[in-house]
Amino acid sequence: MSILDAFNTYFEMVAVDSEELKQEVYKLRYQVYCLEKDFENPERHTDGLEYDEYDEHSCHYLIRHRATDSYMATTRLILPNRYPFPIEVHSQIDTTLVKTINRANLAELSRFCVSKKFRRRANEQDLIITNDTDESRSPRGKHSSASITLSLFSCAVQMSSDHNILYWYALIEPALKRVVAPLGINAIEMGPLIDYHGMRIPCVIKVTDLLNSVAEKDIDYWAMITKNGQILL
Repeated sequence: MSILDAFNTYFEMVAVDSEELKQEVYKLRYQVYCLEKDFENPERHTDGLEYDEYDEHSCHYLIRHRATDSYMATTRLILPNRYPFPIEVHSQIDTTLVKTINRANLAELSRFCVSKKFRRRANEQDLIITNDTDESRSPRGKHSSASITLSLFSCAVQMSSDHNILYWYALIEPALKRVVAPLGINAIEMGPLIDYHGMRIPCVIKVTDLLNSVAEKDIDYWAMITKNGQILL
């Protein structure tokens, strides 16, 4: 069974196209950023929702767990109709790397999160890489756990295709950067490590380069990210 088929057995990628689904995004982010990761102060989010000023100018995706009909992962793209991007406000980046990029084709990939409570599920735990990835896991476990991480990148690629986005800014946790590199997902570092919702590295990613690199690493990974070639830029 392919990674995509295995993923589809348990999960579904859901485009956030309603206010009701946006509330699910914010509730999940509250769970991860305020309660699990302690990146945000829960007292600043008394409504149990984590959101910011960029959400009105973003597109979002959720990952739904079919058996429980619950949402367990999410990510967003901050679209280029609001400036500056968070990465430009909160980090010191080498802008020479992006001078040739048309800003209309540039977005920021952010709020890439998975609720760690799903790591405790006996049947699906090997399908999940969370924000606090345990790097001591076996190579076999890491290989089989790729589907959730790849599915979030698939969501990002789909959003990029929908909005003509060719490049991503991203503030990436060092642990996540190490985990995704063996999948062929590489990011160009643009500046020093900063503390922003945890310690993160400012990076830029050309989406077509990412797809090519993933295909070279493992065609099954590429099939997962592109939904068997249905999503292309």
